[in-house]
Amino acid sequence: MHWLGSFNLLYTATGFFVGLLVGQTGMGGGSLVTPILVLAFGVAPATAVGTDLLYASITKAVGTVVHGAHHTVRWAIVARLAAGSVPSTIFTLLVISHFNLNSRVASGVITTILGVMLLITAVALLFRRRLLSLGGNWLELMPESQTNKMTTVVGAVLGILVTISSVGAGAIGVTVLLLLYPRLPMARIIGSDIAHAVPLTLVAGLGHLMLGSVNVPMLVSLLSGSIPGIVVGSLLAVRVPDAVLRPVMAATLAVVGGTLVF
Repeated sequence: MHWLGSFNLLYTATGFFVGLLVGQTGMGGGSLVTPILVLAFGVAPATAVGTDLLYASITKAVGTVVHGAHHTVRWAIVARLAAGSVPSTIFTLLVISHFNLNSRVASGVITTILGVMLLITAVALLFRRRLLSLGGNWLELMPESQTNKMTTVVGAVLGILVTISSVGAGAIGVTVLLLLYPRLPMARIIGSDIAHAVPLTLVAGLGHLMLGSVNVPMLVSLLSGSIPGIVVGSLLAVRVPDAVLRPVMAATLAVVGGTLVF
């Protein structure tokens, strides 16, 4: 239990801040933790990604229980996504296991991919309605069998990107699901996306743990702040309007992503 001596209150405060935001809005978890760890705390990119993945699997599991109790998870969609994401995650882990993830080159690649994913997430947040209006017409006419196949392909792509950067399962996943299932209520889209993130981030996180790129004391410190933060955020009566939050989040992610890329 020597890791208890490494408990860090700064990580706890960070976890509480992120948890508060997630509890109020359902947004901001994966796309904030990794860049904060890299930019603010100087954590190695691979360690930040690996730790964030296990952190996400635990927090998303809590969210899945809540959504499952409210029957806002479409388990068939979760299964299709996982059918693509879990194999692609394992494949990606096997590929990156042949590299030194803490080397300067690997850190640079992970940082760049992380930055690009944050920029894509910012676009997905800011222009979601426009993207839906552009792609919704022809996707809505797609046969159900084709939609099911596309869902599995989307899962496979998310598996690769999330395993490398820990970002993408949230805003990007929700946007794509809205395109593929335009008639599905928003609550079920979000619930299904959160539920799918559990096996995806758990498999990826355990893989990174086996590769030695997870900091357990950091993980515990983050969780000790984020779980109370999520509870407090969920109970707050005053919530930030989506019309205000979405541009602010998008701008923040764009700036952070640009910093990492350039």
